[in-house]
Amino acid sequence: MQQDKDNKGSMTVAEAGRKGGETVRNERGREFYETIGRKGGATVKAERGRSFYEEIGRKGGETVKAERGAKFYEEIGKKGGDRVKATRGPNFYEEIGRKGGQKVKKLIEEGKRAARAAQEAAAGASASPSPAAEEPGASASPPSGEPGPGRTE
Repeated sequence: MQQDKDNKGSMTVAEAGRKGGETVRNERGREFYETIGRKGGATVKAERGRSFYEEIGRKGGETVKAERGAKFYEEIGKKGGDRVKATRGPNFYEEIGRKGGQKVKKLIEEGKRAARAAQEAAAGASASPSPAAEEPGASASPPSGEPGPGRTE
């Protein structure tokens, strides 16, 4: 018993925190941490905005890349992809690829329509008669094959 009393003051802050966290987890369950984490995240988002999370995410990613290298991201991406394939099946990627392809196709068609409309609007504006052409004495070009004023055949 004397030995326990002597070790009581030698616990580090990290050890005490870990021990307290384990006790709370055992008493309240993992869901408790998920709930308070969501609440805390919502509060921070309300106070600092979404850009705060974007910034700390970018900084964290740069730190991990510097420490572990770009290859690390390839490895965890492969692990994640394999996990999704095992969970959802190999057809999942075909399905989301098809949906993504349809979305891209739709966006391309919309872009082409918008470009055609802009082109037609520009062509319509340049095809309208200019005020100078409507002045008295101004003549339009004669139809093809007919001699114009001052021209002989």
